[in-house]
Amino acid sequence: MTAQLTIRPATPEDDDAIWAVLKPAIEAGDTFTADPNGGREGGFAYWRPAGASNFVAELDGEILGTSYLKPNQKGGGTHVCNAGYCTAPQARGKGVARALLAHSLEEARTRGFRAMQYNFVVSTNTRAIDTWERAGFQIAGRLPGAFLHPQQGYVDALVMFRTLTD
Repeated sequence: MTAQLTIRPATPEDDDAIWAVLKPAIEAGDTFTADPNGGREGGFAYWRPAGASNFVAELDGEILGTSYLKPNQKGGGTHVCNAGYCTAPQARGKGVARALLAHSLEEARTRGFRAMQYNFVVSTNTRAIDTWERAGFQIAGRLPGAFLHPQQGYVDALVMFRTLTD
């Protein structure tokens, strides 16, 4: 990319563009646990969990990706955050997901989180797993057959973790 990718907090005016990014991924049903038939309302309920901050990745006025960041748990687990990422089909392979990941790690540190955890990474999402492992995440656990993939049947889900204090 020659132009500068900007990552900023999402606003209500971004909703149509965010849905355009989320819709293909959610409806495919192969990476997220959102109901593929839940429509826009269900998609946003999934993407905007309680306590989450949403962000968009924008290039030349076009939103190419979105992310969320939130505490992973309540009480004694609030020092660990959780994040999610989604890129537009036309942005895949252009570094948008890596930029959203880098932004979320920095934002998490700024907010005082000590670690980041992905709770349910579909094992067939190898591109994302590779990106996150290169960013220092480790597989902390495997949930055998926990995800029903629309083409591959029951596949494993991974729990991935990275400390932010090093």
